[in-house]
Formats: sequence, structure tokens, C-alpha cells
Amino acid sequence: MKEVPSSLRVWFIIHFYTDMFFGIPLLLFPERIMLFLGWSPVDPITPRIVGAALMGIGIESWLGRHANLDVYRAMLNLKVIWSGSAIFGIALGLINGGPPAGWVFLGIFAVFCLVWIYYWRMLKS
Repeated sequence: MKEVPSSLRVWFIIHFYTDMFFGIPLLLFPERIMLFLGWSPVDPITPRIVGAALMGIGIESWLGRHANLDVYRAMLNLKVIWSGSAIFGIALGLINGGPPAGWVFLGIFAVFCLVWIYYWRMLKS
């Protein structure tokens, strides 16, 4: 049976901190954060849902960082689906006139998606 690469465990920790960095402010202060990023007007519920999703996935990354290979495979499935869906949604938003900060989020999700796909493929074979 394969082992979980230590570099993937590190990526899970990086993911935790990244998700907390963005998720907590979106959950607690969506109006301030979204206006700062150029989103106007601000719906106070949607950013909180995004913040909660980021925190949920990020916290699971932290909690699962010492798990076995089967848990990592399941988490990678979730992360590939989540980041791929987010990329698609952000891209549609940008096409429809989303603010320039959307490009930053698109880039962040793209980097993580590529990382998750790389490890997903590695652990699949």
C-alpha cells in the first residue's frame, strides 16, 4: 500500500491556513471585506456561506493531516470537485463583469486545483 507523501501533508496544512485567512473574515465581516475587494453592493449571506465552506474544508484539512491514504484520497476527491467548481463559478462571474479581485481568487483556486489534481492522479495510479 502506498504512503501519503509528506509534501501532500504539508499542502493540507497550507490549505488550512489559506482557508482560515480568507474564510474567517468572510464569515465575520463580509460587508467590509467585499467592499474592500471591489464588490458592491454586498449580499451579507453569500460571502458568509463561502467563508463557512472555506473554513469547513480547511479545518478538515487540518484535522485529517495525519490520516491514512484512504482518507487522503477521499479528501482529494472533495478538493478537486470544490476547487474545480469554484474556478468555473468565478470564471463565469468574471465574464459577467465581476470585480478585478475575482482574478486573484481565480488564481488561488487554480493553484490549489492543480496541486490537488497532481496528488489525486499520483495516489490513483
